Amino acid sequence: MPAPDRPWDEIVPGLWMGGHEFRPTPGRLEFAVVRDEFDLVQTLLRLPGHGPDEGVEHHVWPIPDGPLDGTQLAGVIRLARAADEALDGGRKVLVRCYHGYNRSGLVVAHTLMRRGSGAEEAIRLVRARRSPWALHNELFVAYLRTGLATVRLLEEPAE
Repeated sequence: MPAPDRPWDEIVPGLWMGGHEFRPTPGRLEFAVVRDEFDLVQTLLRLPGHGPDEGVEHHVWPIPDGPLDGTQLAGVIRLARAADEALDGGRKVLVRCYHGYNRSGLVVAHTLMRRGSGAEEAIRLVRARRSPWALHNELFVAYLRTGLATVRLLEEPAE
């Protein structure tokens, strides 16, 4: 899977998706360091030295790029809600993971769905605006098609 050409891309006005590294020219890998470009940064894979600056609202919720348990799914749902509310307030939001393809795609697509998009439309938009590699994790695509709240209920252990 190739590194993206850009550190982040705007999916819809105010909602950005990105990662921690990118390749602006062939053979040259750079770190994507967030300073104060965004009002809210949501990090799904935290690497030291990648920002954001002090004073920028920062939500960190590390999750794997694989099966998620009920607690991890609840965190994804909370992040999407916070992104949605920030957008309603006119704030600029970045959701990021390692390359900015899967984990960030899950949160961004769920945010779009909260804002009225259907699952297929949200997936298509994320791939069109970020990269064809975005949401290549078919499990995350299945989560979106099923609905995260439903998947979370199915992942919760029976009492």
